[in-house]
Amino acid sequence: MHQAYQIENRKKVQHLNKQSGFSMIELLVVLVILGLLAGLVGQQFLGKVDTSKVRTAETQVKMLKMALQTYRLDNSRYPTDLKFLNVAPSENAQYWSGPYLSETLPLDPWGVDYVYQTDANAPQGFYLYSYGADNKAGGEGLNADVGYVPQS
Repeated sequence: MHQAYQIENRKKVQHLNKQSGFSMIELLVVLVILGLLAGLVGQQFLGKVDTSKVRTAETQVKMLKMALQTYRLDNSRYPTDLKFLNVAPSENAQYWSGPYLSETLPLDPWGVDYVYQTDANAPQGFYLYSYGADNKAGGEGLNADVGYVPQS
């Protein structure tokens, strides 16, 4: 009886060995399905990344605006360059109470410096903006300028 049990177990093991694993076609089908799903989800995810970059630029512009206004309170005018939010200018250094930013001057979310110009006629007293995703003036959607932009 013991010998019959061993023979039966060997047949089961051989049978399992022949059927275990996946065929190449099954693996290819699964990979194609995963690729299609990744393509669908990836497009939606990348759209969210672009939208969040615009929101980040808007938030950074507001943060820089607050720093500029604080600088103006101390110095009675806006700085000629954004770098003076962290480094005292050679003129009027006695009134400078900075740094006005807790970190270094940020780049926009696309890795470019913000555009800053003082202008007494501007509603804020200055223009401060990013050119957006296309790094060109104007544009629409994700390519639109973000911040306090001069009106054309």
